[in-house]
Amino acid sequence: MTRDTNLLKNDRFAALAGIELVKVEPGYALAKMEIEEKHLNALNIVQGGATFTLADFAFAAASNAHGQAAVGINASISYFQAPKGKVLFAEATELHASRRLASYNVDVRDENDELIARFTGTVYKKKEKLNFNKSG
Repeated sequence: MTRDTNLLKNDRFAALAGIELVKVEPGYALAKMEIEEKHLNALNIVQGGATFTLADFAFAAASNAHGQAAVGINASISYFQAPKGKVLFAEATELHASRRLASYNVDVRDENDELIARFTGTVYKKKEKLNFNKSG
Protein backbone atom coordinates (compact mmCIF):
# COMPACT_ATOMS: atom_id res chain seq x y z
CA MET A 1 0.00 0.00 0.00
CA THR A 2 1.46 3.34 -1.02
CA ARG A 3 0.85 6.18 1.43
CA ASP A 4 1.94 9.77 1.84
CA THR A 5 1.78 12.12 4.81
CA ASN A 6 1.22 15.83 5.11
CA LEU A 7 4.49 15.88 7.05
CA LEU A 8 6.41 14.70 3.99
CA LYS A 9 4.45 16.84 1.54
CA ASN A 10 5.34 19.87 3.65
CA ASP A 11 9.09 19.19 3.59
CA ARG A 12 10.13 22.52 2.11
CA PHE A 13 13.81 21.60 1.77
CA ALA A 14 13.05 18.44 -0.21
CA ALA A 15 10.74 20.48 -2.45
CA LEU A 16 13.46 23.09 -2.97
CA ALA A 17 15.88 20.30 -3.96
CA GLY A 18 13.36 18.89 -6.44
CA ILE A 19 12.86 15.56 -4.66
CA GLU A 20 9.76 13.50 -5.40
CA LEU A 21 8.41 10.68 -3.25
CA VAL A 22 7.66 7.77 -5.61
CA LYS A 23 6.53 5.12 -3.13
CA VAL A 24 6.25 4.89 0.64
CA GLU A 25 5.05 2.20 3.01
CA PRO A 26 6.00 1.33 6.58
CA GLY A 27 9.75 0.71 6.65
CA TYR A 28 10.26 1.39 2.94
CA ALA A 29 10.47 4.40 0.64
CA LEU A 30 11.61 5.24 -2.87
CA ALA A 31 12.42 8.85 -3.75
CA LYS A 32 13.75 10.40 -6.94
CA MET A 33 15.57 13.55 -7.95
CA GLU A 34 16.12 14.72 -11.50
CA ILE A 35 19.61 16.19 -11.69
CA GLU A 36 19.57 19.88 -12.58
CA GLU A 37 22.23 22.61 -12.76
CA LYS A 38 21.44 23.57 -9.15
CA HIS A 39 22.62 20.12 -7.97
CA LEU A 40 26.11 20.43 -9.50
CA ASN A 41 29.27 21.52 -7.73
CA ALA A 42 32.29 23.39 -9.15
CA LEU A 43 33.54 20.15 -10.76
CA ASN A 44 30.21 19.78 -12.63
CA ILE A 45 29.24 16.64 -10.73
CA VAL A 46 26.36 16.20 -8.29
CA GLN A 47 27.21 17.91 -5.02
CA GLY A 48 27.46 15.43 -2.12
CA GLY A 49 24.94 17.38 -0.09
CA ALA A 50 22.31 16.93 -2.81
CA THR A 51 22.84 13.16 -2.76
CA PHE A 52 22.72 13.17 1.05
CA THR A 53 19.49 15.20 1.03
CA LEU A 54 17.84 12.72 -1.34
CA ALA A 55 18.88 9.77 0.84
CA ASP A 56 17.85 11.55 4.04
CA PHE A 57 14.39 12.27 2.64
CA ALA A 58 13.84 8.60 1.70
CA PHE A 59 15.05 7.66 5.22
CA ALA A 60 12.54 10.08 6.78
CA ALA A 61 9.69 8.81 4.61
CA ALA A 62 10.34 5.14 5.38
CA SER A 63 10.75 5.69 9.10
CA ASN A 64 7.72 7.96 9.52
CA ALA A 65 5.46 5.78 7.39
CA HIS A 66 4.77 3.57 10.41
CA GLY A 67 2.57 6.41 11.67
CA GLN A 68 4.78 7.25 14.65
CA ALA A 69 6.95 10.37 14.57
CA ALA A 70 10.58 9.39 14.00
CA VAL A 71 13.59 11.71 14.00
CA GLY A 72 17.09 10.95 12.81
CA ILE A 73 19.71 10.66 15.56
CA ASN A 74 22.58 9.34 13.46
CA ALA A 75 23.36 9.23 9.74
CA SER A 76 26.36 8.58 7.54
CA ILE A 77 26.97 8.21 3.85
CA SER A 78 29.64 6.64 1.65
CA TYR A 79 30.03 7.88 -1.91
CA PHE A 80 31.20 5.37 -4.52
CA GLN A 81 31.02 7.20 -7.83
CA ALA A 82 29.58 10.26 -9.49
CA PRO A 83 26.31 9.66 -11.30
CA LYS A 84 26.55 9.67 -15.08
CA GLY A 85 22.84 9.92 -15.77
CA LYS A 86 20.13 12.49 -15.26
CA VAL A 87 18.13 10.94 -12.39
CA LEU A 88 18.96 9.65 -8.92
CA PHE A 89 16.81 7.24 -6.91
CA ALA A 90 17.08 6.62 -3.17
CA GLU A 91 15.61 3.39 -1.84
CA ALA A 92 15.28 3.19 1.95
CA THR A 93 14.79 -0.13 3.73
CA GLU A 94 14.30 -0.78 7.42
CA LEU A 95 16.98 -3.14 8.77
CA HIS A 96 15.93 -3.41 12.41
CA ALA A 97 13.38 -1.82 14.70
CA SER A 98 12.73 -1.84 18.42
CA ARG A 99 10.22 0.07 20.50
CA ARG A 100 12.21 3.34 20.37
CA LEU A 101 14.97 2.91 17.74
CA ALA A 102 15.12 1.78 14.12
CA SER A 103 17.98 1.39 11.65
CA TYR A 104 17.79 1.97 7.90
CA ASN A 105 19.87 1.45 4.81
CA VAL A 106 19.41 3.76 1.81
CA ASP A 107 20.97 2.93 -1.54
CA VAL A 108 21.27 5.79 -4.01
CA ARG A 109 21.38 4.66 -7.64
CA ASP A 110 21.20 6.35 -11.01
CA GLU A 111 18.81 5.38 -13.81
CA ASN A 112 21.38 2.83 -15.04
CA ASP A 113 21.11 1.05 -11.64
CA GLU A 114 24.69 2.03 -10.77
CA LEU A 115 25.27 2.30 -7.01
CA ILE A 116 26.24 5.93 -6.36
CA ALA A 117 26.16 6.04 -2.55
CA ARG A 118 25.01 4.15 0.55
CA PHE A 119 23.46 5.97 3.49
CA THR A 120 22.83 4.39 6.89
CA GLY A 121 20.77 6.00 9.59
CA THR A 122 19.10 5.50 12.93
CA VAL A 123 15.87 7.09 14.11
CA TYR A 124 14.43 7.68 17.53
CA LYS A 125 10.69 6.98 17.62
CA LYS A 126 8.84 9.67 19.51
CA LYS A 127 5.56 9.13 21.34
CA GLU A 128 3.57 11.31 18.92
CA LYS A 129 1.48 9.66 16.24
CA LEU A 130 1.31 11.07 12.72
CA ASN A 131 -1.89 11.81 10.83
CA PHE A 132 -1.85 10.09 7.46
CA ASN A 133 -3.92 11.61 4.70
CA LYS A 134 -4.42 9.54 1.54
CA SER A 135 -5.84 12.41 -0.50
CA GLY A 136 -2.90 14.71 0.25
